[in-house]
Amino acid sequence: MDAEHGDVTEAHVERGRLASLAAAVGRGARKGGERARAGVYAVADRIVANAPRIPVRDLAALRKQFPGLGPEEIADKLVAGAANGTSTVGAGVGAAAMLPAPPAMPTELAAEIIGVASIEIKLIAELHEVYGVRAPGTGRQRAIAYLESWAEERGIDAAAVPASVNAALGVQAKRELRQQVLKRSFRNLPNLAPFMIGATVGAAMNRRDTKKLARKIRKDLRARQVPWGALPPLEA
Repeated sequence: MDAEHGDVTEAHVERGRLASLAAAVGRGARKGGERARAGVYAVADRIVANAPRIPVRDLAALRKQFPGLGPEEIADKLVAGAANGTSTVGAGVGAAAMLPAPPAMPTELAAEIIGVASIEIKLIAELHEVYGVRAPGTGRQRAIAYLESWAEERGIDAAAVPASVNAALGVQAKRELRQQVLKRSFRNLPNLAPFMIGATVGAAMNRRDTKKLARKIRKDLRARQVPWGALPPLEA
């Protein structure tokens, strides 16, 4: 009887330990999830803050840089340059992931997402210039429009965007932007695993995704293309 009672007691103790462990894991997962969300929001906010500061060449500057070329030819060169830029960013983080103990990898990953976003937002803005689908408004208003274009992975409809477009992102736009950042974070998660990915793979992933984004944007812009001579003046 005493033996049976001892077995029951030990079973209760063991179940109690397992329950405590499960509770601890649950708390850790919740805290980890909260930290992850906070990190995504911080990166998204940084991208929003950087967008108006990204240097964008207008149509006149692009035509001067690529004399004698038409819209498609200039667009090809812009896409190639952006793909090279994002692949360089990916190579740097991919190489860091090969170290036995990657230093500050979360910081490296955030820096990659922000760097890739800046290059791709610049590409989107300049593709809109090349196809004559310039967003209306001031420089900051255009930057927000192109930021939303990047988040939604589609070209803007300049005719449908009011000239008084708000320079601040609305709740829905912020939610979409954060979702886009989250997608890019998951895309780069293999970079966090040492020995699973290197510079070559990190570069190839970013190059592929930037070209895929460009194809989507160009398809939209071709359907709304405006001749260069009909493009309205650029606001400051």
